[in-house]
Amino acid sequence: MSTITVKDGTQIYYKDWGTGQPIVFHHGWPLSSDDWDSQMMFFLQQGYRVIAHDRRGHGRSGQSGENNNMETYASDISELTAALDLKDAIHVGHSTGGGEVIRYAAKYGKGRIAKAVIISAITPIMIQNESNPEGVPLSVFDEIRKGTGFNRAQYFYDFPIAFYGWNREGTTVQEGIKQNWWRQGMMGSVLSHYEGIKAFSESDFTEDLKSLDIPVLVLHGEDDQIVPYEQAPRAAKLLKNGKLITYPGFSHGMPTTEAETINNDILAFIKA
Repeated sequence: MSTITVKDGTQIYYKDWGTGQPIVFHHGWPLSSDDWDSQMMFFLQQGYRVIAHDRRGHGRSGQSGENNNMETYASDISELTAALDLKDAIHVGHSTGGGEVIRYAAKYGKGRIAKAVIISAITPIMIQNESNPEGVPLSVFDEIRKGTGFNRAQYFYDFPIAFYGWNREGTTVQEGIKQNWWRQGMMGSVLSHYEGIKAFSESDFTEDLKSLDIPVLVLHGEDDQIVPYEQAPRAAKLLKNGKLITYPGFSHGMPTTEAETINNDILAFIKA
């Protein structure tokens, strides 16, 4: 396995395939780089170098007992991109990974990142507070904490239903995708997943978004039951060079269930 050891001693696992302009993929909570299989294969065949890591505490990376927060997630990516000497890279993030992309780009990406894509992303901020009265109440995240921390196997088995919109009329559960979601989630650390809920719910990316000059594509499904659709236009409005595409009826997990559409829209953005 390919790994690097970052400054606090945690090992970060990554895949690195192909040649050409690099595309770096950042997965959502509580998954792994395996969630990008459809994108890795598609863009590899388009002639790009494709790279995806398992976030600390997720997948095959080290199960760190500390530093499970957005600042460290972005720092880990900075160390990975430096180790691989990535330049002119496209960074693509889904959900929590979208926040990770924006924080990395704002803090560490200058001279290395050319464009960014955020999909079903947690930006600009998820939680309801005084400055974000339309956000998601703390009680929702406390319920996710309870299920993750103390009933993880069953909670993760049920979670994909809303994640992929299979609770909507006329839909059918795709058992292979559901079980692959569960497999990825259970590979990680329960502590890292538990602490990561604070990272994805309470991190504020408002100033990060405002600071970026690079082109950023914002993609969001209009039937996202995990990260509210309203996040997307708010994030796009904060960007200097943002482009927003929304999809009627698409779920939070659209990079998997709607891979053909998502991949082609990302490809068009990269080539533009």
